[in-house]
Amino acid sequence: MLRTIKILAAAAVIGLASGNAFAQDTLEKIKTDGVIRIAIDLSVPPWSFKDDNLNPTGSEVETAKLLAADLGVKMEIVGTNGANRIPYLMQNRADIIMSALSITDERKKTIAFSLPYSGNTTSLFAPKDMEIKSFADLSGKRIAVTRGTTNDNDITKNAPGDAEIIRFEDEATTMTAVVSNQVDLVAIAQSLVTLINQKNPAKNLEPKLELRTATMGVGMRKDDVALKAWVDDWVKKNLANGKLQQIYKQFQGTELPPQVTAEVK
Repeated sequence: MLRTIKILAAAAVIGLASGNAFAQDTLEKIKTDGVIRIAIDLSVPPWSFKDDNLNPTGSEVETAKLLAADLGVKMEIVGTNGANRIPYLMQNRADIIMSALSITDERKKTIAFSLPYSGNTTSLFAPKDMEIKSFADLSGKRIAVTRGTTNDNDITKNAPGDAEIIRFEDEATTMTAVVSNQVDLVAIAQSLVTLINQKNPAKNLEPKLELRTATMGVGMRKDDVALKAWVDDWVKKNLANGKLQQIYKQFQGTELPPQVTAEVK
């Protein structure tokens, strides 16, 4: 019995060591393979979408291209959505996440984040003539959100119990539901509401309740220590040289939130 216990203990130590070695080798594996697999939701303009020629673009896509180029490898986009971004990473279907992923304490329990490289303010939006002063005013209202996002979490936490939260699988579907008048209220980013109002000016959505100003980081597995160190250094360099700010402003039409650079210093 004692011999069996010793064998099992030794096997566990070997397994742990090999697991840690594998994790530490993620960065080296990316370099050896010459490709980095990046989970990106391509249904979230202006963050990430396909242009008229069906080429992926947007602030997240162009930032991901910059990261891959600086790493000296090709970029492979792993299509994802708000709900499966983290599962894909944990299932090793992607090496990192760059998909407007807000840094939250809850997500930190599962994955590691790089230093913030982007940011966003989200709010509850409704037609201008609808009076909403507090979360209590959402009583009996139907609210569209994208499943698995911080917007989903914030509305679920703050809305009254009789509010109907309608969850869609990706931002594009959420936006379509609002544009087509299926739902009047939506918890989403300002940049996406701008697109909704352009497609259906009659909606005339405006922010009613601010949910949060979030910073976004590159999502990685917790054991990928060497990869995180490289990405953190990459974020610092590309904030210092202004490239991340330039990409953000090009697609978002506004300056990178000051909170991003403040958290990196």
